[in-house]
Amino acid sequence: MPYKTKQFFFVLIKLSIVVGAFYFIYQKLTNNSSLSFSEFIKFSQKSDVFSLKNTFFLLVLSCFNWFFEILKWQTLISSVKKLSFKNALEQSLGSLTASLFTPNRIGEYGAKAMYFLGNSRKKVLLVNLLHNSLQMLVTTVIGVAGFLVFSSNFGLQINYFKLILTLVIIVGSVILISFSIKNKKLKIKGFSFYKLKTFFLKFPKQNLFLGGFYSLVRYAVFSFQFYFLLQLFHVNIGYSQAMVIISTMYLLSSIIPSIFIFDVLIKGSIAVYLFSYAHVNELTVLSIVCLMWIFNFVIPSILGSFYVITFKFPEHDT
Repeated sequence: MPYKTKQFFFVLIKLSIVVGAFYFIYQKLTNNSSLSFSEFIKFSQKSDVFSLKNTFFLLVLSCFNWFFEILKWQTLISSVKKLSFKNALEQSLGSLTASLFTPNRIGEYGAKAMYFLGNSRKKVLLVNLLHNSLQMLVTTVIGVAGFLVFSSNFGLQINYFKLILTLVIIVGSVILISFSIKNKKLKIKGFSFYKLKTFFLKFPKQNLFLGGFYSLVRYAVFSFQFYFLLQLFHVNIGYSQAMVIISTMYLLSSIIPSIFIFDVLIKGSIAVYLFSYAHVNELTVLSIVCLMWIFNFVIPSILGSFYVITFKFPEHDT
């Protein structure tokens, strides 16, 4: 295929990703069966959410959220290649836009790997797995604690038989995987679990600690942002009680497979159910979830579209 033809198709693919991302954002905002966009705007304006002061503070929180996300990526990927903060920002926001409508943000793995030379891409995939796992670990640990307190405070009925059965299955799976790792036999698409174990055990401990710390700070930032929005909508709830519900919400929504563009729907449904125990009305909860999505994903993905359009394959390692 001629060089100019290749370039044309490459530009067409990048434009398609950006147009597709914008289209899905538009569809999600205007064709939401759970929340009318016009109703959402009127309700938000009535609560003075879009005042200059409130909007600025929400944007500041979103910037901090993504600052620590980018810093975490810069720290973890340094084991493969040293990146400037600018390059880490480009990769983080560009991959967000490219993966916006892929199931569970799976497209982020391929998008970030494209920024590196072929011989480094397998390591980049593993680093990105670690990057996401650290955030998931923080969400799970805090979420389980929140869920236990939520169950105790609100008398949530738990099917302990199913819970124990699930735990037995998880423990059994871990034992089988550990046995396979020990025998170096089990592989997934070229990655043996033995090699995965070796990679993670040899991963720089200082970078791992910093990555976990940045994940924890991120969690504190976006959970506080959710609480701040509750206050803007005049919800009478204390910070500790709100955090119990918020942490439970993020735990449940993170373990449900979803297409990322519909993440707002899943979080919305779970949030409505959980906050109903605190007598928070549905419109308020759905509006807050929508605003969280706009500030933390829609706006960054719009900025990331610039990096998708200007993306070029790496020609050499530096």
